[in-house]
Amino acid sequence: MRKPLYFFIVSLLALPLLTGCTDNCRQTRTYRKFVPVQIPLADLRKPITSGPAQAVVEPGKLYVKDQYLFIVEIKKGIHVFDNSNPASPRAVSFLTIPGIVDLAVRDNILYADSYIDLVAIDIRSPASVREVGRAETGFKNGQIGRTYWNYDSLNRKLNDTREEIAIETVQTDCEGTFNILPYLYAVSWFGRGYYASDFASYSLQSNSSKTSNAAPTVGTGGSMARFALMNDQLYVVNNYAMQLFDLARPNQPRRTKTINLGWNVETIFPYRQNLFIGTTTGMYIFDASTPAEPKQVAAFPHARSCDPVVVHDNYAYVTLRGATSCGSWNQQDVLDIVNIADPTRPQLVKSYPLETPYGLGVDFPTLFVCQGNKGLSVFDISNPTDPKPRQTFPNAHAFDVIPLAKVLLMVGKDGLYQYDYSDPTNLRLLSRIAVQQPI
Repeated sequence: MRKPLYFFIVSLLALPLLTGCTDNCRQTRTYRKFVPVQIPLADLRKPITSGPAQAVVEPGKLYVKDQYLFIVEIKKGIHVFDNSNPASPRAVSFLTIPGIVDLAVRDNILYADSYIDLVAIDIRSPASVREVGRAETGFKNGQIGRTYWNYDSLNRKLNDTREEIAIETVQTDCEGTFNILPYLYAVSWFGRGYYASDFASYSLQSNSSKTSNAAPTVGTGGSMARFALMNDQLYVVNNYAMQLFDLARPNQPRRTKTINLGWNVETIFPYRQNLFIGTTTGMYIFDASTPAEPKQVAAFPHARSCDPVVVHDNYAYVTLRGATSCGSWNQQDVLDIVNIADPTRPQLVKSYPLETPYGLGVDFPTLFVCQGNKGLSVFDISNPTDPKPRQTFPNAHAFDVIPLAKVLLMVGKDGLYQYDYSDPTNLRLLSRIAVQQPI
């Protein structure tokens, strides 16, 4: 008698499961999918031209030269805006550049990466640009966001992966516990923005060949650069090396020296005669007083973290973000202040706890620090080693900033913001270029 009773009880317990499996429900799921892409080398090397202005969808690096504002559309091209009036930026054109991550501008020549190439573009007329030069970078692979690319030299093709947002409606068992596809998650900012250097910006002038002894003029960008300009040199870093390009003939960049840097290189920041290179394990300092022959003079180690850096006078300001995308296990989030009065002996002065710091910018005595979804924080650094909070903007996504002539440009996943910071205790919003959602 016990055995039939046992099977009866088990059958009763299993009945809801069996009936549940016969339910017929529909569930809509949103997720990212990764689609392989192959780009023939011939297609990659079609001449760069201008096209009509487009909506900003996935903004990356930010750069300013004279009245023009350049916003990278990740892996696709550059949005050009006339920013003569920061309260009302005007879209001018879109430059299609496959595989772009970074750019820098010297006189009237814009330099941008395009997978394995560095392209030189004459931007005297931003609405009608023309490619004037191209050189191979020597880099055969790279990472952009969560996707990797590599060059197949045998078949002369670029292998890449395109992220797409997909929406799918599927039949389910009504419980929603089976066959769950990955949902959307935040795009990790590969972004290695740009640099706020010591150089001034002047009006555009023709310099396709050397015609005078006038010093070249360069643009300005944020703190997360992979490009840096100094005299006749362009420095480009990837994950493991720094590549030098000679710009003596600006429209014909020439690849020269390669300096191996180890691994997990993130940013480069030029200041006076030095280059400050941020990696996930520390900051390297190079003496570039001989620009074509930079020499490492110091290494400042730190906990494994993402690591952009800016410099003012005798102090470097380094944000460390202990994110898993940075290969970090300690989840350390701080603003480090490093004494670099002697660049060969950098000394940590103070670590300031700061939640999820990203890019930063300095216009002494004001320091701006981006904090991703936590917004923007403004500090008074009148005492360079003791930052005092002035103001926070928690409702904007902040990735990188450029403080320039009392106008702060701030870029994040939701768009570009411009603030008047004539009064650093009371920033005033001037304009916003919104991001168009992909779905």
